[in-house]
Amino acid sequence: MSITDHPLRYELANELHARPFPTLDVPCTAVYVAIKRPEQAVGRDRQADLQHLIALLDRHGAPHPQPGATHYSGRIGRHEVKWESHTEFVTYTAFTSTLSDRAFDPADFEVFPKDWLAEAPGVRVAACHIRVQKRPESEAVDTLLSDWFVPESLAVSRVLDDDAILAGDFRIDPAGHTRFAVFANTETGTRRVGRIVQRLCEIEIYKSMSMLGFARVKQLSAPLGEVEKTLSQLVDQLGDETLPAEETLGRLLSTSAALEQMVTRNAFRFGATGAYEAIVNQRISVLREERFQGRQTFAEFMMRRYDPAMRTVKSTEGRLADLSDRAMRAGELLRTRVDVERSAQNQMLLESMDRRADMQLKLQKTVEGLSVVAISYYAVSLASYGGYPVAKWLGLSKAELTAALTLPVVALVWWIIRRIQKKMH
Repeated sequence: MSITDHPLRYELANELHARPFPTLDVPCTAVYVAIKRPEQAVGRDRQADLQHLIALLDRHGAPHPQPGATHYSGRIGRHEVKWESHTEFVTYTAFTSTLSDRAFDPADFEVFPKDWLAEAPGVRVAACHIRVQKRPESEAVDTLLSDWFVPESLAVSRVLDDDAILAGDFRIDPAGHTRFAVFANTETGTRRVGRIVQRLCEIEIYKSMSMLGFARVKQLSAPLGEVEKTLSQLVDQLGDETLPAEETLGRLLSTSAALEQMVTRNAFRFGATGAYEAIVNQRISVLREERFQGRQTFAEFMMRRYDPAMRTVKSTEGRLADLSDRAMRAGELLRTRVDVERSAQNQMLLESMDRRADMQLKLQKTVEGLSVVAISYYAVSLASYGGYPVAKWLGLSKAELTAALTLPVVALVWWIIRRIQKKMH
């Protein structure tokens, strides 16, 4: 008997091999651009991304990707182009096996036409210009680095067991690109060169994406400070019994709602920032950096410039969660106070109802006494009319008959009313 495969088995297995590293000869040039929608990037129309890619391919008569594809590789003109669709952005990488005479010449980006870029369904969030050439002597490397990069922020390191030297200053040049240089040894394999270039692109894009979390934190700073101030004031008022608890509770609920709104709106961005930061650090780690002539490495650059921003994001995320917890605890305390006050009011109301019930009982007993008299009066009158014949036979007057009947009739009426009360209760 043959066993049935899980319907997603092959799809998930193939996903691990869907985006291989490029194979690059030395020298070569790589240009990279990442495009992201400013808002609602996760729920964007991915078909629009695919159509934008097809528009580029049609300019060169290149074959189209499969419907619903999330990655594509093909040749357009003298370039190999690689397209990938990610959770929040899409990336385009173009490779050519030549070097421009002018280092980092903006003309290298002409593979992505300006009018085509202007029609992109989003905005540019990252762009890299990577120059890969054979490794010269160390003195020549120093000269090139001085010409190409800003010394103050330059990071340089020997990577992958000294198979290559990487350099970059993480600044955006006048053409709008971040520059990286790769000086590869002659014996360095084409696949290893491809992995180096791919990791440089990933470091730049994920660094840029994680910094969006830092930008969000800066926007939250002022409103978060106001909410924290308001919450502190409300907590201080919890013990003030002169202030109406209901009014304080209403303000506290408004503050809690504002905090919950902040948490909801920023939860994804904070989570994504943490994930992107982990990828950046992991990509740098696998490069196995070694110091080059005493210069700072990529890891040291990130530790000094990038890590503080990420710690700020984590601190704000924790601060927001702490404020939300404090508001929740304060709300519970205030609700307890309101419940106690309401219980006291209910107790007073019950005592008032008890007093009223007691007064009604006393009034009822008074009315019952009067009712015995009234019923007895009418009963004596009726009995007197019925006893006149007997009174004449006995020789009694009307007054004497009435007097004789009053006490027995009253006693009988009282006894009957008592019996009725006992049966009712």
